This record gives sequence, C-alpha cells and structure tokens, in this order.
Amino acid sequence: MNGRSHHDMGGLPAGKVERSEHDRAEWERRVDAMVQLLRGGGRITVDELRKNIEALPPQDYDALAYYEKWIASLTQTLIQRGVVTTDELGRKMEDVEKRCSPSS
Repeated sequence: MNGRSHHDMGGLPAGKVERSEHDRAEWERRVDAMVQLLRGGGRITVDELRKNIEALPPQDYDALAYYEKWIASLTQTLIQRGVVTTDELGRKMEDVEKRCSPSS
C-alpha cells in the first residue's frame, strides 16, 4: 500500500475539536441543499463527493473551508458526470460576476 494521502489525518495530532453548534452562512446552507437535492435525485453519490474532496491538491485541501471543499467536489462531480461542461460553468460564472460587479 502507498503511504498516507494528504487528507488522511487519522491518528495524527490535530488539535482540539470544536464541538459547539454554530449558525451556517446562507451560502453554506445553499451548498448543503444542492448536495442533498442532487444526491436524492441520483445525480451524485457521497462516494463521488468524498473522492473529489480527497483528490484536491494539498494546498487547496488545507486552504479551503469545509463547504468550499464541497463546492469544489460538487463542481468536479457534475463535470465528470456530464451534467455541466466547463464552458457552461465558465459562462455562468461570467454572468454572475457581471451581476455582482459594482458597475452593474
């Protein structure tokens, strides 16, 4: 077996786990809802999401927050399944950028 992957921290010292409840930001709730809807509709699986989170480059894995990792994984999963293309995604991101820019 190969060595441990970057995301595999089982058994390593990781500091204290924060167990308190906290409110999620609106964007985090939306990401969670998208994942649940796509899972329920058979468009994605938990295994695909986990695989794509684990495939993140170490610098991205360490830099991204929990739901940011979900977004990256969800994007890759939908592209891999052919639900959306990178061109479609790029065009949509440009549209959103235009709507959100201060000059709009």
